[in-house]
Amino acid sequence: MPDMPKETWDLLTLMFRPHPWHGIAIGADAPAKVNAYIEIVPTDTVKYELDKTTGYLKVDRPQKFSNVYPTLYGFLPQTYCGEANGAFCGERTGRTGIVGDGDPLDVCVLTEKEISHGDILVEAIPIGGLRMIDGNQADDKIIAVLEGDAVFGGWREIEQSPPALIERLKHYFLTYKQLPGAATPRVEITAVYGREEAYQVIRTTQADYRQRFGAAHPVLR
Repeated sequence: MPDMPKETWDLLTLMFRPHPWHGIAIGADAPAKVNAYIEIVPTDTVKYELDKTTGYLKVDRPQKFSNVYPTLYGFLPQTYCGEANGAFCGERTGRTGIVGDGDPLDVCVLTEKEISHGDILVEAIPIGGLRMIDGNQADDKIIAVLEGDAVFGGWREIEQSPPALIERLKHYFLTYKQLPGAATPRVEITAVYGREEAYQVIRTTQADYRQRFGAAHPVLR
């Protein structure tokens, strides 16, 4: 791929849609500002998820219960939750046997705007995150604000957000996989962390991506 003539590469970028995970860069200013691919918006009644092979959105499952996504939800391109991400989570929690979940890094993007559908890219500013563990898997949720948003766009630290907003996010992720009547919660949130730690989580998943997939050559930078 690196030896391909520039003219051919430029033509391919016009002819084919880039893969949202592999063909789009996380952004030159990452981790301070990132590209985020949005899979789901709060009005969706179906859980959409990227098909990792084709790069198209697929229906993962209908929402069987009254779970409503509280924010735009998606992932950061060219990230991968692997060995480094699991080790970082283990270091922060003092636990052993924590591994990455094998997916790109999840992100929640706060905005005042009603965005009607997913399968879009937005520029977002990470301000913190939730350290979520699903079984023995690290499943961090980066919290970010839509760049330029009139209400949220000026936030740079998670402490600027109302506690009730963070509690809403925590409640959603603690309950969205739990079946009614289940005695034991499936997931746990061990910490809410700030911007600098969110940057560290993003960097670990970038390192995991390079380890897993090698150097990337994104179509969209």
